Amino acid sequence: MLIEGLYKIIATENTSEGILSKVHLNKDHAIFKGHFPGNPVMPGVCMIQIIKELTEEATGKNLFLTVSSNIKFMAIINPEKNPDLQLAIDIAQENGEVKVKNTTSFEDTVALKLSATFKVID
Repeated sequence: MLIEGLYKIIATENTSEGILSKVHLNKDHAIFKGHFPGNPVMPGVCMIQIIKELTEEATGKNLFLTVSSNIKFMAIINPEKNPDLQLAIDIAQENGEVKVKNTTSFEDTVALKLSATFKVID
């Protein structure tokens, strides 16, 4: 985990397309003190890192983000109000690449949609 203590994986299950993971954000993590004081917001780059780490765990491969063709931030993730996230990650592996389509949500709100390609690194 690159950002130690930012989140905890609550559950992960395999689906026919990839994985469905539930994570719990640590509202007291230092990252939220600077982003933003008094009104914490989950940084988008941290969400992308979580998606990468969950994909690495699912595939058993080390990955490097090469292309993010579509990233849509659709709702603010406030760890004090919505610490529990659900990430549906569709995973396709081909030719040394891992292609991912993700939808991240809390309760009934879609917060993030992402399409990305990761290169497998050794």
